[in-house]
Amino acid sequence: MIKAISHIGIAVQDLEAARGFFEKHFSLASTPAERFGELAFSFVPFPEAGARLELLQSTTAEGTMAKFIARKGPGMHHIALEVDDVRAELDRLKAEGIELINPEPYRNAHQELVAFVHPRSTGGILIELIQR
Repeated sequence: MIKAISHIGIAVQDLEAARGFFEKHFSLASTPAERFGELAFSFVPFPEAGARLELLQSTTAEGTMAKFIARKGPGMHHIALEVDDVRAELDRLKAEGIELINPEPYRNAHQELVAFVHPRSTGGILIELIQR
């Protein structure tokens, strides 16, 4: 079952510049920068809404976000939906013929279970399922 929008992932070329933009122009502080694999990231929380923006930068020229930005430019990369049981959601979606990027969930930098649904099955939107 979908519980909430967890976050919206934003591909950025310069993480520190993006963090500074939200701080300067919207008075929104971001979390300290973190790394996971080839990604550097930071969250901009919206406590009253219970959601966040996730700012994502590749740390290598061949990284996921670098390739995405080269194809589409910086901007929205994915939407993350919080679910009760990511494995059950993957099984349900697969049974409905939905194309999955990750048929099995994996642990992200915060040890949450996550998996991605392919944009070919979602009208062009990369969807991350996340179980806290």
